[in-house]
Amino acid sequence: MESNAIANLTNLINEDFENAIECVLNSKGRLVVTGIGKSANIAAKIVATFNSTGTPSIFMHAADAIHGDLGIIQKDDVVICISKSGNTPEIKVLVPLIKNSKNKIIAITGNADSFLGKNADFTLNSYVEKEACPNNLAPTTSTTAQLVLGDALAVCLLELRGFSSTDFAKYHPGGALGKRLYLRVSDLIKDNQLPKVTEDSTIAEVIVEMTEKRLGVTAVLSEDNNISGIITDGDIRRMLTAQSDISKLAARDIMGKNPKLISSDAMAIEALETLENNNISQILVTNSNKDYVGVVHLHDLIKEGIF
Repeated sequence: MESNAIANLTNLINEDFENAIECVLNSKGRLVVTGIGKSANIAAKIVATFNSTGTPSIFMHAADAIHGDLGIIQKDDVVICISKSGNTPEIKVLVPLIKNSKNKIIAITGNADSFLGKNADFTLNSYVEKEACPNNLAPTTSTTAQLVLGDALAVCLLELRGFSSTDFAKYHPGGALGKRLYLRVSDLIKDNQLPKVTEDSTIAEVIVEMTEKRLGVTAVLSEDNNISGIITDGDIRRMLTAQSDISKLAARDIMGKNPKLISSDAMAIEALETLENNNISQILVTNSNKDYVGVVHLHDLIKEGIF
């Protein structure tokens, strides 16, 4: 029932939707979103979405507004009023007060002919035929429709503002989501040690280096200090399985040539994709001069909550 109601919203979209978006986009103030009851809960969520996508917004409860909180609305603010019926007592008191202050009103209502619908500057019709509640009483389908319209407004404004993933990261610096957007490989390796051996290093030296640096891998460097190979724990195990005498072997004999590399400036999520696509647990890191500067281990990504 809710799915059908959402699908029907496309039939209710008219020029007021576009005009409402232009109004918010060109506003010099904030977006104030208000409602009563369950619509107030939807308003609070819509505010959170607007704020996280570049449209400064604030929530105002309709009941509190007519008892002192009306001062939230400033001169250039645009107000979104959300109400299924559009005729609740609080809305009937609130709307004239907002209009007296010359603020533009965008209505999200299931009744375009209601008091709210007729007095708003722009009316977005969120009509639903019936609530999903068996008694057709509890706001269910109607609040879902309101939420969808709010998201549609936010996404349109996001696109018009040219809001990028970099901008998004600025508003979401915490948690795994933010880290996926701003954390770089250089951030992952700053506390890691730098395991390295030369092509002539003995197997014993290789094992000691890998054991001490505790990353399950070591880079193999050439005489001119360039990366020529990589040795992993798996390479050591395969060597011990295949060779009975390892005393004459050197790093160059067991190293993997042409190892996967990643730049220290790359995003951490790129490192994860490289590890997954190549079914490996570590990758060597180079700087802008192609110098070997570290190792990213799968555990680093897990620790940061990216994996």
